[in-house]
This record gives sequence, structure tokens and C-alpha cells, in this order.
Amino acid sequence: MELQQRLIEEMKEGMKSGDTERVGVIRMLRSTLKNKEIEKRPSLSEGTTATLTEEEVLQVISAAVKQRNESIPLFEKAGRSDLVDKEKREVVILESFLPHPFSEPELNAKIAEAITESGATTLQQMGEVMKVLKPRLVGRADMQKVSMRVRTCLTETPQ
Repeated sequence: MELQQRLIEEMKEGMKSGDTERVGVIRMLRSTLKNKEIEKRPSLSEGTTATLTEEEVLQVISAAVKQRNESIPLFEKAGRSDLVDKEKREVVILESFLPHPFSEPELNAKIAEAITESGATTLQQMGEVMKVLKPRLVGRADMQKVSMRVRTCLTETPQ
């Protein structure tokens, strides 16, 4: 099932079961996705509608998770445990729409595959590796950690 359709179905289920928090998070997410579609529209010809690809939907969900994970320490520092709990619950709901993250060996294999595929041998070619990796890992790995791993692999690779 397409992810956007799954969001609609889960929202309906949440409304029937009275899970207002889940419904609220899904509504927020659908609103963000709609705004992305509107942003995408000017690049299209008149009268056509913009639809997001599954990859773009995953990027939006990943960004929402990242945003909440970044705000949790700030709320903790401010002593707002109520907001910390709320953000953590929202992260759990959002992550339920993401594919399962790659395991360490799977991630290492994907990185090695991308390095080989891009032909990168130096740190200056890291952008090429990341360009290959990003679409394959969206929603399944923290790209900041992936970037650090790629950097390590490229500095350890014999030139």
C-alpha cells in the first residue's frame, strides 16, 4: 500500500478508536506533505497536480522525526518533561510509518557498495558516494551517521 494511502487509513482507524494523539500527528504529517506538493507545483505545467514520490514522503517523515529528536534535549534542558513525553510519543508514531532501519552489517554493505559504484577513492569524492547512498537509505538510516561512516571509509581506503 502506498504510504500516503496508509496514512489516510491509519487516520480513519485512529478516529474510530478515539486515538486523538495519533490522529493529530497524522494530520500534521499530511498537512506537511500537502505543503510539499504545493511547493512542487510551480515546476509543473498549468493544470497538472503534483504528487510526491514514496522517497519524498519518507524524507518528510524522516525530517519530522529528526526535528522532534532535536527538540527533546532542548525541552529536557528547559525542564519541560510534559513536552519531552509528547515529543517522544510523536516520534514513536512517526517511526511506525518508516521502513525498518538497516542493521549495522547491512548499512556497511550499502556504504561499501556505493563507494565501489561511485568509484570514489578520496575524501574529496565523498559527495558522489552520498549522492548514490541517499535515495537508498532514506528513512532507514541517520544520514549524519552514514556521512561519518563514509568519511571514515574513504580516509581508511588506500589511495
